[in-house]
Amino acid sequence: MPISTLEALIQELTTDSGRDPIYPQIFFKTSLTALSHAMEDQVLAGSDRPLVIASFQRERFYRQEAHRYRRIARQTSQVYILAAMETDFTNGSDPDTAGGYETVAFDQQDCLSQEWNLIIVGQTYASCLICHERAQPQLWSKQAMDQSRQFEGIWTFDRRIASRAASLLLDQILGYRPDLAAKVAAARQEFVPTSLEPLAGVGPEPFAERLLTYLQAGQYKLMKAYRSLESKEQRERLVNLITTALRQSLDPDEVFQVATRELGQALGTCRCLLYACRETDEQVFIRHECLGRSVTSLQGQPWTLQKNPLFQTLAQHQTSVEVVVEDNEQVAQSPLLQQLTQQWHISRWLLVPVLHQDQLIGVLELHHCGESREAWTVQERVLAEAIAAQVGVALIQARAFAHLEDLNQQLAALDRTRDNLTAIVGHELRTPLSTVQVCLESMATEPDMPEELRQVMIETAMTDAERLRRLVQDFLMLSRLESGRVEWNPEVLSFQECLDMALSHIRARQTREQLPEVVVELPLALPLVRVDGEWLVEVLSKILDNACKFTPADGRVSIQAGSGAEGLLHVTVADTGRGIEPDRLEAVFDRFHQEEGALRRTVGGTGLGLAIARQIIQRLGGQIWAESAGRDQGTCFHFTVPVALEGL
Repeated sequence: MPISTLEALIQELTTDSGRDPIYPQIFFKTSLTALSHAMEDQVLAGSDRPLVIASFQRERFYRQEAHRYRRIARQTSQVYILAAMETDFTNGSDPDTAGGYETVAFDQQDCLSQEWNLIIVGQTYASCLICHERAQPQLWSKQAMDQSRQFEGIWTFDRRIASRAASLLLDQILGYRPDLAAKVAAARQEFVPTSLEPLAGVGPEPFAERLLTYLQAGQYKLMKAYRSLESKEQRERLVNLITTALRQSLDPDEVFQVATRELGQALGTCRCLLYACRETDEQVFIRHECLGRSVTSLQGQPWTLQKNPLFQTLAQHQTSVEVVVEDNEQVAQSPLLQQLTQQWHISRWLLVPVLHQDQLIGVLELHHCGESREAWTVQERVLAEAIAAQVGVALIQARAFAHLEDLNQQLAALDRTRDNLTAIVGHELRTPLSTVQVCLESMATEPDMPEELRQVMIETAMTDAERLRRLVQDFLMLSRLESGRVEWNPEVLSFQECLDMALSHIRARQTREQLPEVVVELPLALPLVRVDGEWLVEVLSKILDNACKFTPADGRVSIQAGSGAEGLLHVTVADTGRGIEPDRLEAVFDRFHQEEGALRRTVGGTGLGLAIARQIIQRLGGQIWAESAGRDQGTCFHFTVPVALEGL
């Protein structure tokens, strides 16, 4: 048949004049099982020899009831069992019963595969159960789904309706078993006459209806329990999923992405947002979201917090906040909320805090957009709060791990510093100390040493002693800068004056040794700077000393300055010296860095000069960096310092 037995029966009954219309009911599987067993027991308990037609959706469903129908078949010869063809179920007759009962194997594509039918028509009573299964989304577990299967159908003791249904199913039987034509004809003549009068007496409807009502109420309670269990299972599954993500990766972005996607899909909300923040944050940028349907994305958008009354309420009470935009006074009185709800089409808003030790560290937001104003259920809110709590733990652990990584990197840097310090200081201290010791021993053991040689010895010892003094001074200076034990005295100064003081040290050295040409190229109208003059001179001295050290005597060092970014003076010290590889430009500012290596270099130094210069420039409010095209291509050192504002 192209339509189900239920539809065909309703169509036939609708054409009858003078009859009340028949309306299908909704039955659960447990109800149909109870009713079917009651109808079968009525046959087994009576002495009547009725027509029995039972339709099973699958062979496996029939196997559970086969023993009951063999007992029924020993009592009556008109028993027909229909089921979808699978393994052992085929067309045939059972010779072990009195009259034999017929099995009819129908095609799995037949509408019968979605039906639950049982018809009993006797001489003194009749009962009819004709149902078609309703399609439902699989929301629960397999066991729960089987118990909550719903059927739409008719259950009645009306003999005329039972006869009509029996006639329809007998037609189906003949379609698959034409060899039963004689037996089916006998069944029609005896049990399905063209005209039937209702049976006299009181039927079992009142009792059965009370039983059915009880079964239906019990089934609804069971469904409610299943929903509760499913909600709990879903919550635990999501929490476990986020926990698994946390164990696999301590990256907060990955944890946020998993939590946002899974929660947004589970709740079916229009928009799900998750972001880290503190109570004092002015705004955040949205990085993690899940869109449930065609709504505008907030990805990368700034999200205002401090002027948002909903966020303030959440931060103050540390509890979830849910509002219906159309009916909320806070939204009506806040221009910001009105703008946000109109721009992003928010109709219902839920904010859940992400807390750790009573401190706000993030917010989970759910949005219903457009005309959707359906409230989140208690189970959904509990689920969102459970996920927020798990995200809070994940975020804190991720931050702790990141902090531990930073500490490990600092420890590794300290190890490298210790190794460099041992190598450099060992070399820088041992060499001048050895020279001083040799000079003093020579003068002490040779009192008749010529005066010219004695003077050379004294100058050599003084030079190396000065080298030691500068080494110790650089150590102490860097230590004071890094520990913050320096008092800064900014004042308005001329950059030219500071440069002249730094150049005086270079010119003093030029009288004793060959240095490259130093050229100053400053404009006439140079703005004043607001700096600590002593420390700016130190920076210029360190950079110029470094440039002269690595530039040959026939080379050139130039100094330029001009207005840079707003409120800053840009200074450039360029040389034509040895140059630096591009991948080492940042490393030259590290402590104890030696471009040639600690023990194989042609120039002296501890590798602290540029590290000191960077500390000073950063404290003055500027930046310092280096540029070089590579080996033997020269180097440019740049730094910026604040310009004095007018009137100061």
